[in-house]
Amino acid sequence: MSKEEIGERFRELQLFICAELEKVDGSAKFSEDAWDRAEGGGGFTRTIKNGNIIEKGGVAFSIVHGEVNEMMRTQMKIEGNSFYATGVSIVIHPKSPHVPIIHMNVRYFELDNGTHWFGGGIDLTPHYIIPENAKVFHQRLKTICDKYNPDFYDRFKPWADEYFTIPHRGESRGIGGIFYDHIVSDSTNSKETLFNFAIELGESFPFIYGEQVAFGKDKPFTEQELKWRNLRRGRYVEFNLVNDRGTKFGLVSNGRTESILMSLPADASWEYGFVPQKDSNEELTLNFLSKPVDWLNI
Repeated sequence: MSKEEIGERFRELQLFICAELEKVDGSAKFSEDAWDRAEGGGGFTRTIKNGNIIEKGGVAFSIVHGEVNEMMRTQMKIEGNSFYATGVSIVIHPKSPHVPIIHMNVRYFELDNGTHWFGGGIDLTPHYIIPENAKVFHQRLKTICDKYNPDFYDRFKPWADEYFTIPHRGESRGIGGIFYDHIVSDSTNSKETLFNFAIELGESFPFIYGEQVAFGKDKPFTEQELKWRNLRRGRYVEFNLVNDRGTKFGLVSNGRTESILMSLPADASWEYGFVPQKDSNEELTLNFLSKPVDWLNI
């Protein structure tokens, strides 16, 4: 399987996800923005806004290639003269505080020396954590992982817990999910296995999210709950700008800034010294975020 074939299939995946997310929202439609990268490659950024469910969302596809610059060499610790990278990245910010933020990406990277690897993952960021809903989400991911390798979930779930931590806050961004990076093909996991795993994860995404949307979309909400939603969005922004590797790679590889920062919400808030009321749903959510949780056995 060539890198070009992987790129073509990822583009198809982007279009599939957008079509299914439009069904989940029931109103808004995606618009597409094509772009070129001067150093090589380009992509299509598809965005959606002001829907029934989705306030702002994006599904980005890119293929970028070119010379490995010194900043990339330092940041990514790679050896090689040229690279090829392709992937699909998704972030959805809903209107309702009772519907979670969700993120997913799948990606493939190849160097001119033949080194190549896959990465990706999916994670959920509820504004209010409901353990039963979190368990459903993690069970869906485990089912997909187990189909390809019985070790995947047990490896990738803790990786997500560690990765999606906001160190300067001492809390998790959300309830995690799975995360993997620099996974190379070997005798246990062939290149086709890793590719098919990425595709199934992507094709399952809109249905996994649709289930989570259904749990909360009809719940009424208050101005106080919207305020909390925006505070949690603020944490999301902090992670993406300070800690997220995908954001850093995009910027150091001279990617398209507008597409890289599509992951940010339309509105977010920061309040100095905010402390939730004792025994409130907000305090309960923060308690869940203070340490990794075994959601399958909660």
